[in-house]
Amino acid sequence: MYKTFRGGIHPKECKITEKSAIVDHEIPKVVCIPLIQHIGAPCDPIVKVGDKVKFGQKIGDSKSVVSAPVHASISGIVKAIEPRSYHLGKKIMAVIIEGDGKKEPVWKEKKSKVDPDEIIKIIREAGIVGLGGAMFPTHVKLSLPKDKKIDTVILNGCECEPYVTADHRLMLEKTDEIISGMRLIIQTVGAEKGIVAIESNKKDAIMIFRERLKKEKNITVIGVKTKYPQGAEKNLINAVCKRIVPMGGLPMDVGVLVDNVATAFAVHEAILLGKPLIERICTVTGEVGNPGNYRVRIGTMFSDLYKASGQAAKVLAGGPMMGLAQRWDVPVIKGNNAVLVLGKDMIDTSGYSTCIKCGRCVEVCPMRLMPNVLSVLGEKERFQKMDSFHISNCVECGCCTYVCPANRPIVQFIKLGKQMIRKNAKPK
Repeated sequence: MYKTFRGGIHPKECKITEKSAIVDHEIPKVVCIPLIQHIGAPCDPIVKVGDKVKFGQKIGDSKSVVSAPVHASISGIVKAIEPRSYHLGKKIMAVIIEGDGKKEPVWKEKKSKVDPDEIIKIIREAGIVGLGGAMFPTHVKLSLPKDKKIDTVILNGCECEPYVTADHRLMLEKTDEIISGMRLIIQTVGAEKGIVAIESNKKDAIMIFRERLKKEKNITVIGVKTKYPQGAEKNLINAVCKRIVPMGGLPMDVGVLVDNVATAFAVHEAILLGKPLIERICTVTGEVGNPGNYRVRIGTMFSDLYKASGQAAKVLAGGPMMGLAQRWDVPVIKGNNAVLVLGKDMIDTSGYSTCIKCGRCVEVCPMRLMPNVLSVLGEKERFQKMDSFHISNCVECGCCTYVCPANRPIVQFIKLGKQMIRKNAKPK
């Protein structure tokens, strides 16, 4: 019996690249490295135009606690430091590097045994953030307050978004490295046990992890039901641990830490190889001529990643449920697990109508909110009223919009509400 949570949906999976082994994408001649690829303060450039930089060299950093350094993903010359298009629809400062073709990395292999404090420092210097999409700095996540105790680490291998298969392939091809990273995370936070949670549509991954972990005493594998958004950390905690994270709370409030399998892999590479986060596995799929799972250098432009078919009409960073529509000239960033190109027949151009009060959105909401009420309040611009309906607890998964028979853009109304509430909030 696979574990699961209340609510959610099961959209068509469309995992057309799940059998595609990871291959190295062509190294770009020019990369664009945004100085913010994380939740928190942006980095300041620590290089200048004309500087020679090495492969893996740190090129941006911040004195803020909540931030993460960025590194050169190729060696070459800094050609510009200027505002460039970014995933959130605005321009931010970025370092533009023109490659020189050299491949010698700047990092050196690290020692195999390190203490928790040193692990956190190495993770910070490697610029590791949550690679499931949240991009929260991992060193901050592992630096627990003194009054918090973690007893369980959950490794998230659900990958519940349609089309996306990057984590699935990583689990099959880098199993031992992911387990190594998980052990380091468990060691760092002093947890008693670890759980690898994998969706039931990835039975091959479940089998290989169970085989590799059969002699482990404190790490187990749990299969969870294939359902969206099974990978959302609060839902995952509820499914495998039967604990409920309080509204406004964090997983640490119930003694749990959740990390993505790709993050664990990056931790392994940083601690044991000394390698900073300068590349990631990215699914390229949809209306493209070269669908697959690629090892992509951070800063590679979307336009260099794929050959669009004649039906291509829109490109998303991420999957169809939570992905954001993009320009063609944005770079791959740390949290970018997929590039999905939609065809003309996949885009709904019809309008929406008033809420018919059917309650379907309430039924599927995994956070037990009332999306119908929130969307109406957002449409009428009653933003402060939205706050009383716990708008901040919405994870913007899109289940409500997916099932709405009136075709209402519920998530967009909620995002607008959150933005306006933050804008009008009084300073504390």
